[in-house]
Amino acid sequence: MNIGRYSYEEYQRAVESFHGYAAPGLMLGGIMVDKALRAMPSGVLFDAISETRNCLPDAIQILTPCTIGNGWMRILNLGRYAVSLYDKYTGEGVRVFVDSKRVREWSAIETWLYKLKPKGEQDTDLLLEQIRKAGRDLCGMEKVRIRPPFLVKRHKGSIGSCSLCGEAFPVEDGAICRGCQGEAPYVSTAAEQMERIFEGPGLKPVAVEDVVGKTALHDMTMIIPGESKGAAFVRGQQFTAGDLCRLQTMGRQHIYVEEEGGAGSGWVHENEAALAFANAMAGDGVRFSEPPREGKINFIADRTGLLVVDEDGLEEFNMIPGVMCASRKSYTPVNGGRPFAGTRAIPLYLPKPAFLRAMTVLRYGPLFRVHPMRKARVGILVTGSEVFQGLVKDRFVPIISAKAEALNCRVVNSIIVPDDRKAISDGVKELLRSGTDLLVTTAGLSVDPDDVTRQGLADAGATDMLYGAPVLPGAMTLLARIGSVQVMGVPACALYFKTTSFDLLFPRLLAGLEVSRHDLAKLGHGSFCLECKACTFPKCPFGG
Repeated sequence: MNIGRYSYEEYQRAVESFHGYAAPGLMLGGIMVDKALRAMPSGVLFDAISETRNCLPDAIQILTPCTIGNGWMRILNLGRYAVSLYDKYTGEGVRVFVDSKRVREWSAIETWLYKLKPKGEQDTDLLLEQIRKAGRDLCGMEKVRIRPPFLVKRHKGSIGSCSLCGEAFPVEDGAICRGCQGEAPYVSTAAEQMERIFEGPGLKPVAVEDVVGKTALHDMTMIIPGESKGAAFVRGQQFTAGDLCRLQTMGRQHIYVEEEGGAGSGWVHENEAALAFANAMAGDGVRFSEPPREGKINFIADRTGLLVVDEDGLEEFNMIPGVMCASRKSYTPVNGGRPFAGTRAIPLYLPKPAFLRAMTVLRYGPLFRVHPMRKARVGILVTGSEVFQGLVKDRFVPIISAKAEALNCRVVNSIIVPDDRKAISDGVKELLRSGTDLLVTTAGLSVDPDDVTRQGLADAGATDMLYGAPVLPGAMTLLARIGSVQVMGVPACALYFKTTSFDLLFPRLLAGLEVSRHDLAKLGHGSFCLECKACTFPKCPFGG
């Protein structure tokens, strides 16, 4: 059996030279790559994808021109032993994988692949022999088409010099190179400085009796228990003789004052750091308080709307020692002019590496946005034969109307229809003719055979339907769209519970945010209502 341009024995020697020994994964990998090569049209320029980082990438590099270095091979660690070769321009190609059904015919291969025995207890000679005998028959193959994003070649872009280590690096990585951001495996000067972050630049405290005529280096907080908390002295304020008594009553025996030359270029004052953070964090619909007070800056909603927080970015920022940012929960409605978040440096002076690392985290865009919520024209479709026939009084319309109007929406029409698929579809169409741009359906969403709201909506043209949400109460919630009209299905639990999934998702629709299955999945953490006798939502953890 030949493997690429090699005989089996020649390939084994090439593996030993390249890899160090004849690893079973690399011997099998060569067979897989060879099978893929045989299926590729002659003369095609191709790239490669390995779905594992173990052994298989070496086989690709031995048998093809595709390497990590030239960028023609990608390693997507999907945990599967599979290789794809594809036309680098069209994305058309083949994927070769280990066929688990065929593996069962070879005991040593099955034991190795599924790790049924520790490596030391496996028969390596038998394993290699079975790999040779099984050959290409051990592998399955399918035609594939690579998605366009994977056909785009990445380039380094502009190159700059890192302001910390001085080495060249791609400027798209941030203000400093990734090594100085903390990703390097080495104990470096920058890393040591991060560990000494709270030691400061060696400031010299001045005794209180000697501060007259000197300038405060930072805001100094005065707390009167149960009454007030605020800056009694601010940065840049010059101390007078009349201040001494006040300083002593504040318990201050020593003070940091402005010194000629400052702390040096390796440090960033808390106020300058906070301002830089705030400028990077504030997005559309957000402003912040200036100047910093007590080293802190608060973010303020510039309009009434829905707060959206880049939660991953916020977490990454807070992972950096010496900085912090705290906010209200994402997707919380906020009133214009009200604060919702704050940021600061923890020490008086932040080491420059920590500051630059924090700014690098913020380079991807703002952490906070306040999206305006539109004044929707709401149409309400109540489903239920018992309500339609007058056997039960409708309570859905007043409940939904009150919640919609509380968010400045207008109910343009409401219709009650029986549990009939055609009647539901016709009712939807009538509401759309009334000028509805946000349709709310109620009930008819459970597993009962008479509940056909979903089917009626589909008949009326509903698409992109998401049914079910990890929210209690509100598990049977439905989201969809009919053209440009947003659709929300509210389960019957909203008749009993004051707060449900409707209260969590309706503001998102008003803010024009797309709600995906992933968004719904994230609601599962925190969306179990405690059913308090006195509901205080949104001043409670529900939905958070």
